[in-house]
Amino acid sequence: MLAIPELAMPRSSKVTTVCNGKREIWTDYEEAKAYFLELMMTTEGEEHERAECVYIQLTHGLSECSDE
Repeated sequence: MLAIPELAMPRSSKVTTVCNGKREIWTDYEEAKAYFLELMMTTEGEEHERAECVYIQLTHGLSECSDE
């Protein structure tokens, strides 16, 4: 077990996302969150679910987020 829980560690500003087979490296964590929130709100069906999966991982502070 980690001495410091992963979610309590300082968040890096760099994040990698994989959504619908497209891999992107973001240098701004908040920009990635805003993008996936907007994508989630403007799509339906499977595309909505993929964006939601990545967004939830982003809100938990993960440095690599995927829709799988």
